[in-house]
Amino acid sequence: MARGNTRQRIQDVALELFAEQGYEKTSLREIAERLDVTKAALYYHFKTKEDILISIFQDLTRPMDELIEWAGGQPRTLETKQEILRRYQRALLAAAPLFRFMQENQAAVSKLSVGLTFKERMIALTGLVQEPDFTMTDKVRSISAIFTLHAGTFFMQNVEGDPEEKQEAVLEVALDLIGQAHRA
Repeated sequence: MARGNTRQRIQDVALELFAEQGYEKTSLREIAERLDVTKAALYYHFKTKEDILISIFQDLTRPMDELIEWAGGQPRTLETKQEILRRYQRALLAAAPLFRFMQENQAAVSKLSVGLTFKERMIALTGLVQEPDFTMTDKVRSISAIFTLHAGTFFMQNVEGDPEEKQEAVLEVALDLIGQAHRA
């Protein structure tokens, strides 16, 4: 198996175990066993669990970084903010396993370097969808638009219905919130 494929396999299995058992309760030995490799073989690619998590985080959050960079160079219009929400929803859906892990392991993630960098990304992103002169209610609407995408991505899976229709409904609510903030 090529090195790139091995790295990806390690990430996938580690994220699966982290989600199943929790980050703190998963050992490198268990990851190696699930992969059917020696701990030494795993250690060749990653020295620690945090190294694995950081690599997963970097790979899956790259679209978020690209979105923040793109949005920073755009005019601060309602249309730009709507496009930010559309692109962010696509990034969330692409990185669903990582975000699900982060939701279920908040305490552990907050202690790791990835928790701090994720918080910084969220602060940057929420800053891009609100304006300094917004009322407090409109700032809440703007920030709520982002978190509507989060909640919708993860909690709507328990609501019966067509997955695409649910995603469209979640985006519609987020766009409505940002629209209300701009109309006020």
